Amino acid sequence: MPTASPAPIESRGTGLPPTMRAVVARRYGTEDVVSIDEMAVPSPGATEVLIRVDASSLNALDWHYLTGTPYLIRPSAGLRRPRRITPGADVCGTVVAVGADVTLHQVGDAVFGECQGGGCGAYLATDQGSVVRLPESVSVELAAATPVAGLTAVQGLRTKAALQPGEHVLVNGAAGGVGTFAVQIAKAMGAEVTAVCSAGNVEMVRSLGADTVLDYGTEDYVDGGARFDVMLDNVGNRTPLENLSVLKPEGRYVAVSGPKENRWLGPVGHVVRSALRFRRASQSFHQFTASPNQPDLTFLGELLADGRVVPRIDRIIGLEGVAAGLAEIGTGHTRAKIVVVPD
Repeated sequence: MPTASPAPIESRGTGLPPTMRAVVARRYGTEDVVSIDEMAVPSPGATEVLIRVDASSLNALDWHYLTGTPYLIRPSAGLRRPRRITPGADVCGTVVAVGADVTLHQVGDAVFGECQGGGCGAYLATDQGSVVRLPESVSVELAAATPVAGLTAVQGLRTKAALQPGEHVLVNGAAGGVGTFAVQIAKAMGAEVTAVCSAGNVEMVRSLGADTVLDYGTEDYVDGGARFDVMLDNVGNRTPLENLSVLKPEGRYVAVSGPKENRWLGPVGHVVRSALRFRRASQSFHQFTASPNQPDLTFLGELLADGRVVPRIDRIIGLEGVAAGLAEIGTGHTRAKIVVVPD
């Protein structure tokens, strides 16, 4: 998250307050290290925009940055203390100030996108290229629920898997943030979708448009006999050989997440085993971390505007609810998205 300017914004005549309320965690831990503090309103750098936050949402990456796990991330996240102290990579809001070299946005623009944390506060500064204009017909809550999970689904299906109309997609872990987007985006791209989730989420996932919904407690996608062109895996709960067995020749396996095998490496072991196993197969293996870019964010905005994608929101909370929301995400069993509206 960009550091605050030592000179309050108010002193430059913008009319903005010098301070704001924000959720912070200044040391690694769980929800017990989360508090709400008064902080300086950040000042945008030369290519940054300052956004008044209307809404944000929580993602698994916020839990990883909060806990500093797996430890593999700490060289970039902060060895002893987190560099990103305010959660919320998703943002939807209004541009209230711009840096000297900003050309893509102007004060007053309604925007949404993915930033380097800070969404669980009243204001944040982010690079101009990390946000795009908000379509007029899209609510701030729906837009705030979209960027991280939506970009992951789009880049997994469209960029990595090169999904084509008429192909058959398996979404493992279809009820979470990424999964709910993946089901809808795959349908919007003309695919047939089989979705895997728990019994309590079957009806919700079916309402997303999935052609077939499997309750993993009673139905096994490995033993079911179906073969898929693409598998988007948000869980990583089966062996590489089992996942390989459900793919058609030239099928594509996209690993979004994996089992949290240990606090040091997280899903790295599963990823490495999968990559090695797929090297000897005609099917391909893809593992990635989504990144914000304007074409994909614009595409998501179009899907939201015409109703082909409607983010599923579990609940809307204020800053006081963020600690509990992060704890729920840490269990790995969230349902849809938790949206945060700063108060």
